Amino acid sequence: MATFTLPKNSTITEGKRHPAPSGSKNVKAFKIYRWDPDSGDNPRTDTYEIDLDQCGPMVLDALIKIKNEVDSTLTFRRSCREGICGSCSMNIDGLNTLACLKPIEDVKGDVKISPLPHMPVVKDLVPDLSQIYAQLRSVEPWLKSDTPPPPDAERLQSKEERSKLDGLWECILCFCCTTACPSYWWNGDRYLGPAVLLQAYRWIADSRDEATGERLDALEDPFKLYRCHTIMNCARTCPKGLNPAQAIGEIKQLLAARQG
Repeated sequence: MATFTLPKNSTITEGKRHPAPSGSKNVKAFKIYRWDPDSGDNPRTDTYEIDLDQCGPMVLDALIKIKNEVDSTLTFRRSCREGICGSCSMNIDGLNTLACLKPIEDVKGDVKISPLPHMPVVKDLVPDLSQIYAQLRSVEPWLKSDTPPPPDAERLQSKEERSKLDGLWECILCFCCTTACPSYWWNGDRYLGPAVLLQAYRWIADSRDEATGERLDALEDPFKLYRCHTIMNCARTCPKGLNPAQAIGEIKQLLAARQG
């Protein structure tokens, strides 16, 4: 299982076990990381036995069932349940993914759930993403243009120009890729990480944006961009099937072309 950032001077202990209701026949155990900063206790792993005959098919269904019917103190993020918002990103069975898209039946044995790796934990399965969001703001992920738009019209682009954004606009900022990247684990204070760099390239590749040079100048840094070593964890873990490493490679090629 991937490593996440523990509170200082703490170890994970075995926590409470919540058995399934008497008579349950289709039982699955969910081992969930728990930590409440207000309690002063060490992190622990609680085990919840769930009757799958009384539960929806996805891991998020089990988490909601646990919170509603077993333990209301369990804390996690969730919203759309459709793989669109990215809220329920967490580490499930050793892989960063979305709980709403992860079928319970795909996990052999106990379902082990922990927060996204190498992030400070706010509580239970909720990571502190403040740093990543600050890095996202730093690449200014919005259209930048000095020329006025056509009167009473949109800024148009051809189908070919629009197709260059495929594989970029679909990113939902779940940060599964960034928190699976070893380079970000060790250099996250300066390396922007795969999700933010994919977002940066999304605007570099947009034919309507007029700040390409400015954007490339901002990324030409030994740490912001070049800590990527194409390990490909980002592409392997992306629940939307995107390839941030390819976007990072495109940025590197553009910078190399300017220097050549």
